[in-house]
Amino acid sequence: MRSIIAFLIVVISSIACSSLSNAQGQQHKSSGPPPAESASEAIAPEVADAESAIVKSDWKTAQTKLDAWLVAHPSDDRALFDAGYVADAQGRLEDAANLYRRATEADPKSFEAHLSLGLLLARQGKDEDARQELIAATQLNPGQGGPQLKARAWRALAQIDRPGTDKPGNAAEASSELLEALKLTPETPADTLLAADIAESAGQLDAAESAYRRLLATDPNSLEASTGLAHVLILRKQYPEAEKFLRAALEHDPDSPALNAQLATVLAAQDNAEALPLLQKLHAAHPNDRAITRMLADVLTEAGDAAGADQFCTTLLASDPDNASLLVEHGENLTRQFKYSEALAAFDKATKLDAANGDAWSGLAFAASKTHQPQLTLHALAMRSRFLPEIPATYFLWATSYDTLRDKASAAAYYHRFLEASGGKFPDQEWQARQRLLVLEKK
Repeated sequence: MRSIIAFLIVVISSIACSSLSNAQGQQHKSSGPPPAESASEAIAPEVADAESAIVKSDWKTAQTKLDAWLVAHPSDDRALFDAGYVADAQGRLEDAANLYRRATEADPKSFEAHLSLGLLLARQGKDEDARQELIAATQLNPGQGGPQLKARAWRALAQIDRPGTDKPGNAAEASSELLEALKLTPETPADTLLAADIAESAGQLDAAESAYRRLLATDPNSLEASTGLAHVLILRKQYPEAEKFLRAALEHDPDSPALNAQLATVLAAQDNAEALPLLQKLHAAHPNDRAITRMLADVLTEAGDAAGADQFCTTLLASDPDNASLLVEHGENLTRQFKYSEALAAFDKATKLDAANGDAWSGLAFAASKTHQPQLTLHALAMRSRFLPEIPATYFLWATSYDTLRDKASAAAYYHRFLEASGGKFPDQEWQARQRLLVLEKK
């Protein structure tokens, strides 16, 4: 059975980092066309006219002039860079990437072209290609852009290399790259948040906490720092301290979904009855937020309201019917309502979608036993054993299934294993096992 607190921590990590990721993602966007350093001694009048149009954000005029010029001068690195910038500004990202790349080929020492191409590729999620361009930029002279632009390249590299929920990353590399940026320009609040995020991903919770508190000392209302610090406290299971901090933060931002969700996590961890109404309030305010809906379903499950939890689970499955994890939750809720045939169907579908999901095989084995299908129970138990260790409950299912199939030797062996593992925690099943052993081993 999946731990609700572990799940909530993952969800809150995503919520807490979303604002930070969005803010930091802006670093990948061009803030304006940096002065391109052309190998040419003079700027062609046609290119100069196009750049005048760029200054006025007159993209169509600039594009028309640059396209005409590049037909006759396909290797003009300055015109290629300008054309890439115009395409970027218009949202023609593939054209922009192609033009920036042609600019780097025309002039391999063009800092601006490598930087802009790297930032664009990073925005597209092409991290490896982006890294190559950004590293190249850090080795070049930034020209009139100076240390600010070179620091931008280092910060972008740190963003690419920082570990995240969707990638392993490299915390050491990210830290080193951020340090290079800080050698060139002063630390910003975004830098402090990034440093905290990197430290947290590396398991350096003390360093992460220190960074979050440092930022809060200068900006007490920083949502990113508040959610970050709360997340660290939750990871440490310092629930009372986290609750006190979050309640104080919510006084300044009472409608923050992230802060409220974190408070719900803390309250649930402490078995505080306030967790459920808080999540219900959050869901009412954000009915289409899948993370909040799933959190509410899990809290209802933990509260023993399987039917209520399953209503939300079913809603989520309606738009994501092939989500194996949701199907397992659905099956577990159905099992708690004694709807074993329906549960079996949900678990069976989950195992077909994710054959390595041990919880799905566990559920299938139990549902199969309840619907009197010993062969299917044994198959599910065998599959489960590939991914999860045996527990007293599975030993008992092995035993009863073999017993039903009249395989006396196997049934007796598993009844003994069950009794060895149960340790008096399952008195009813232990009594049954002993009674069956008297029969099975009767000479």
